[in-house]
Amino acid sequence: MNDIDTTSLLLFFLCATLIGVGKAGVKGMGMLVVPLMAAIFGGRSSAGLVLPMLCFADIFAVAYYNRHAEWKYIKRLLPAAGVGVLIGVIVGYYVNDGVFTNLISIIIIGSLILMLIQERMVISQRIVGSWGMGSLFGLLGGFSTMIGNAAGPVIATYFLATKIPKNAFIGTAAWFYLIVNLCKLPVHVFIWGSITLESFKMNLVAIPAIGLGILIGVYIVKLIPEKAFRYFVMIMTFIVSIKLLFG
Repeated sequence: MNDIDTTSLLLFFLCATLIGVGKAGVKGMGMLVVPLMAAIFGGRSSAGLVLPMLCFADIFAVAYYNRHAEWKYIKRLLPAAGVGVLIGVIVGYYVNDGVFTNLISIIIIGSLILMLIQERMVISQRIVGSWGMGSLFGLLGGFSTMIGNAAGPVIATYFLATKIPKNAFIGTAAWFYLIVNLCKLPVHVFIWGSITLESFKMNLVAIPAIGLGILIGVYIVKLIPEKAFRYFVMIMTFIVSIKLLFG
């Protein structure tokens, strides 16, 4: 941490807070975190740095929204998500950091497009309820979460299409992410080497910022309409992703 300049350190704590806000149910916040962290620390290193913070935030979110989870959706997504994670492990192992960073940018931009499409169209409940649709979104979510911790828009699109209530959406997503993220930890430690003792020390220091973000997110979910806020986050994420891709 002593080697990081003040601006980068402040952005790191901002990202930790935004992770907490996003996990508390303010959709889209995590989208901004991924390209920001990649711009500061590089693609692979940032993925390993973000993952433990996501796990901490998942635990907070599960503790708060646990009673609202709907496990039938989690069971539909998990098998294919596991396959997607394995594909992501193989791809991430063989590409260099520049390609890894570009993959993160492409996934983020594709996810933004997916979110915009979801805003404009309604998927039939019969299709949404099928195992095939759950497997498709699970596969895409598993791959994108392994490469860039960027499954949020993919999984959010699926859950929004199911029309489950807001708190059930948050609780179900919290459990799904906690399970998948915990399964990803050994890969980052033993295969990619992107989680180290030094990076984990930074994660521990970030816990108060994550907790603060959770509190802020719970407040926002209760009081503030999301639509304009979501569009703002999407625009900012797109700008950062384009800079990451071409910068």
